[in-house]
Amino acid sequence: MSDIKPNILLIYTGGTIGMVKDAETGTLHAFNFNNLLKQIPELQLLDCDIETMSFKNPIDSSNMNPDYWVQIAEIIEVNYAVFDGFVVLHGSDTMSYTASAISFMLENLSKPVIFTGAQLPIGDLRTDAKENLITSIQIASLQENNVPIIKEVCLYFEYKLYRGNRTTKMNAEHFQAFNSLNYPCLAESGVHLKIKNDYLLKPTLNNDLKVHKKLDNNITLLKLYPGITSSYLNNILSIPNLKVLILETYGSGNCTTEEWFLNALKDAVSNNIHIINVTQCIGGGVNMGQYETSSHLKKIGVISGKDMTTESAIAKTMYLLGKLESAELFKNKFETSLRGEIA
Repeated sequence: MSDIKPNILLIYTGGTIGMVKDAETGTLHAFNFNNLLKQIPELQLLDCDIETMSFKNPIDSSNMNPDYWVQIAEIIEVNYAVFDGFVVLHGSDTMSYTASAISFMLENLSKPVIFTGAQLPIGDLRTDAKENLITSIQIASLQENNVPIIKEVCLYFEYKLYRGNRTTKMNAEHFQAFNSLNYPCLAESGVHLKIKNDYLLKPTLNNDLKVHKKLDNNITLLKLYPGITSSYLNNILSIPNLKVLILETYGSGNCTTEEWFLNALKDAVSNNIHIINVTQCIGGGVNMGQYETSSHLKKIGVISGKDMTTESAIAKTMYLLGKLESAELFKNKFETSLRGEIA
């Protein structure tokens, strides 16, 4: 058995987890991750070596965008050969979007990339930051015969490890902020750390990592609601350079059958705008044709998002558009599981 410890790179992008509170003034300021082991001595008990790296200017996750996704992907790309696993510290508000995007951008990934964060700053008395950070690093360092056990992009929060592109932030106040209702968690942390091997991605290990950095955000998201007007829909569809409309429909993919609505979508499809159908529901998925109120969408060529989250649908769309797929290939690849994002 090898005595070489796994090397883990901790990447801080910003967010609550990287803040500490001044004991006298109560104000928050950025945590110095160069002093990580001094501030959290428990990390020295982990059987791995940890190095840290931060964005030059850490950002609030509300300001996250595809350019920052590329930065994260490039940091992993440059350091991929040197490190055995990566932990990305990220604000919780857009973490599911970023974890989804990185999962598509990193093709042939064979090492763990674990996203985590916190609801309270790392220096707060009741913080969840320490447990999330310590366990994420521990999971990233798990190996069997010197090969990482986790070989995908994940999100760890409050004792559970999820597939990153399956997650949604569910609560703004509870420590259990995330959930993955359409796919089981990959691991649970309690007295013992239980890895659920049957649910893990098992990629082919003889392919080199390929990093996709071209993303196209000429897309828009429309959540259906009772009373939506034709002028509103037409304004959305007339956005310059629009390539994809992601439609958040009711239930299992249902929508109004008003003639003006369906005609507008039909015209959009004929004008080479992809329309993707995802459900507004937190759990479950789209099954176009199950009801009459969704069969019309299927007939006009709307693409099914199946049981994909909205966050994953947005990220996957930008990724596929960046590859300049043909219309037919785009539909085929979108409805195919690329990184375990759909059943």
